Amino acid sequence: MYHLIVRRKLAQAFRDLNAGRYERIVPQFAAAHCHVMYGQHALAGERRSQHSTGAWYARLQRLLPGLRFEVRDIVVAGWPWRTRALASWTDHFTLPDGTPGSNQGVHEFELRWGRVTRLAVHCDTAKLQRYCERMAAGGMAEALAAPIVDTAAGSA
Repeated sequence: MYHLIVRRKLAQAFRDLNAGRYERIVPQFAAAHCHVMYGQHALAGERRSQHSTGAWYARLQRLLPGLRFEVRDIVVAGWPWRTRALASWTDHFTLPDGTPGSNQGVHEFELRWGRVTRLAVHCDTAKLQRYCERMAAGGMAEALAAPIVDTAAGSA
């Protein structure tokens, strides 16, 4: 039953993203967490504070305002004190020039007592970097901005 609840909670988070309700995502993270996306692009980097994770989701929404995830599967293992989950997905969006974009990947979650303590986003980072370069060429300078990461003081 517990795994079903976690699966439903994660599926709801993807529905919230699809509906543009990004403000519902960051409160699901524990105060001490790690949010990481790999690659060499504006969405890459590692965040460990609510502030920087919130800034990352705000950037994601600005760069890809029509982003929609098609979740293929969510797998959950473990107990409430240390739960692991994987969500495989394909995403779809429209670039500022009107052309469609898409990527595929996996979100790797670790939860403790229902709060996300680690989220690692694995996708085709070279493809995402090329999309960012196209967006920047079309006038969206933020698409080439430095990744949002925590500073030594703990903020982005």
